[in-house]
Amino acid sequence: MSRVLVTGSAGRLGRSVVTMLGAAGHEVIGVDQAPGTPRDAAATLPADLTDPGEAYSVITRFRPDAVVHLAAIAVPFARTDATTFRVNTQLAFNVCAAAVALGVPKLVVASSPTVMGYGAPGGWTPAYLPLDEEHPPLPWNAYSLSKLVAEQTMQTFARSGVETRMAAVRPCFVIAPEEWEGAPTQSGHTLRERLDRPEIGSVSLFNYLDARDAGEFVDTLLTHLPRLERNGEVFFAGAGDALAREPLAELLPRFFPPTGEAAAALTGTSPAFSAAKAERLLGWTAKRSWRTELS
Repeated sequence: MSRVLVTGSAGRLGRSVVTMLGAAGHEVIGVDQAPGTPRDAAATLPADLTDPGEAYSVITRFRPDAVVHLAAIAVPFARTDATTFRVNTQLAFNVCAAAVALGVPKLVVASSPTVMGYGAPGGWTPAYLPLDEEHPPLPWNAYSLSKLVAEQTMQTFARSGVETRMAAVRPCFVIAPEEWEGAPTQSGHTLRERLDRPEIGSVSLFNYLDARDAGEFVDTLLTHLPRLERNGEVFFAGAGDALAREPLAELLPRFFPPTGEAAAALTGTSPAFSAAKAERLLGWTAKRSWRTELS
């Protein structure tokens, strides 16, 4: 059994990651200033990880085998741009620096699909669809920029020849288990509203990921990290279909006219984001779909 420290353990994604890692046999330590970390955690600790001393102190205290860094201001425009950028980038740097300095063997950092730049006020035209990890990132707001910086911070440490094995994950729009039953999603809408009113889902290109699948992805990634050829990989993690009743080849051009040519490559229920790299390198695919999970 390994000890895994999860930052942001009380968040929408963190709760399911804690639960799934606990079910997989890990001893999970939850770190979050907010209450709500699941009881599956062996211990919980409120800590301000924007303080470098606290980041070092937490990792020194628990000496984890792995750190999963999810803590962040998780929604664009939830705070001022300056606060969002400062908090998210400081969190990523402090956690990476402390994990590396203290010899943590494995580190996973949460990024975001928003680094792709969709929704930019000046328009957005992808080079191709579906989007994969090779597509150039084009962040246009403080949140998406902060997530790209978090990725690059992780990769900077990875390139420095450290022994810590690390990677970043870009989880699609996370759906917590209770949201299948009708609880509001992070956008404030229910899943049925997102399906019935495609203008709501268009904001995120109709992407999604069941939080339990996200937890299983993290567990799988931790298992495979030592065997990956390159340190500092980045992965998209998303469902195998789009959160939409109509094909994206029809929907995307309706809301983003410049995507028309690229969207033609999305046949049937195909999503706008590809998780093929995760399947190829990790053997992971999402198990859950809105078509089977929606109550």
